[in-house]
Amino acid sequence: MRAKNHKWIAIGIIAIPAALILFFALAAALFWGDLKNISLKRLAVIRMEGVITDSDWHVKTLREYRHNKNIAGVLLRIDSPGGAVAPSQEIYNEIAAYKAVQKPVVVSMGNMAASGGYYIASPADKIFASQGTITGSIGVIFTLPLYQELAKKVGVEFRVFKAGAFKDMGSPYRSMSDNEAKVLQNLLDNTHEQFINDVAAGRGVEAEVIRKAADGRIFTGKQAYEHGLVDTIGGYAQAIDYLRMICGVPESVKPVEKRQQSGWRELLLESASKNFRGALGTISRPAGLYFLYEP
Repeated sequence: MRAKNHKWIAIGIIAIPAALILFFALAAALFWGDLKNISLKRLAVIRMEGVITDSDWHVKTLREYRHNKNIAGVLLRIDSPGGAVAPSQEIYNEIAAYKAVQKPVVVSMGNMAASGGYYIASPADKIFASQGTITGSIGVIFTLPLYQELAKKVGVEFRVFKAGAFKDMGSPYRSMSDNEAKVLQNLLDNTHEQFINDVAAGRGVEAEVIRKAADGRIFTGKQAYEHGLVDTIGGYAQAIDYLRMICGVPESVKPVEKRQQSGWRELLLESASKNFRGALGTISRPAGLYFLYEP
């Protein structure tokens, strides 16, 4: 009797695992068609909003997504009048680097993507703009305040000691000489050429094509499309749908989106930009070259 029980126990030890293996094998076979279509790939959304004064967060985030194998593509939503030249160039270079890893970047322009806002969009694989988007403004600006007359009225005199003829070029306390104006204009022209050549490289066209629209004027999205500055007319929804299609990411998979955390300096600058316009805005802005549209 005991031998018989041992026999059934032995059969059970062998049969139960075999049945489990068979069950999982059949389940895998039945559902394999659906399982193989499930992807871990996701899209990422990055927003560029407001004046570009710093590139650290955007460069870090773009680089992180570029190296992340689970991110299939990036949508860059731009609503910016541009900003400082060097940070704009740093962001441009990070977007251009996506081509080397064959990971698509699609741009969706919001209300405005002008000057530096257009500059950082140019290396994207496809640019979407609404018909009423304000874009273009391919140019460089350097604004210098002049306090000479004000200083005279209040009886203030500034004495400057320098080594180098152009060391105090652009001083707000005296008029600029003709030679200084030429030096500054050469600086602006050189930076303007960088703008034109970078946009041409990003768009994959000859520089002369961009130069025709590079006199600083702004365009609507419709006009920009006619000039070849954007690829298609459409909003955010059309842009994300297109990116999903080319990346093979289903609509059920939500995009990854990080929000930039603003420190107290950024909050103060944002508040100032909303409450002070014109001359006050110019005075408060750090001196330097800008890819910036200021209505």
